[in-house]
Amino acid sequence: QVQLVESGGGLVQPGGSLRLSCAASGSIFRINTMGWYRQAPGNERELVASVTSTGSTNYADFVKGRFTISRDNGNKMVYLQMNSLRPEDTAIYYCNANLQRFIHTIPGNYWGQGTQVTVSS
Repeated sequence: QVQLVESGGGLVQPGGSLRLSCAASGSIFRINTMGWYRQAPGNERELVASVTSTGSTNYADFVKGRFTISRDNGNKMVYLQMNSLRPEDTAIYYCNANLQRFIHTIPGNYWGQGTQVTVSS
């Protein structure tokens, strides 16, 4: 079994900050790319940011300069620091990991259950 558990969502005023965390656990041989996606009501799920096992990062244009993704490989954690939040950032944020469960298995994508982020005054 593999679990991805997010935490850190909540309600914040425009211009505020939140830090999301995601912990991976279970039978995991290697984690490749980890990332954060979001889905607002009526919209498709979209990539927010991702980070490879070597630390290379990728950001959606709409969060560049405001959000920072980081990871702790030893503890199988990924974080998303969100600053200068806007009402349009309101969404459910999902953690994603491309990982290999055992040495001879093909990597697959795994998802957390999501955490709600609401930006409102």
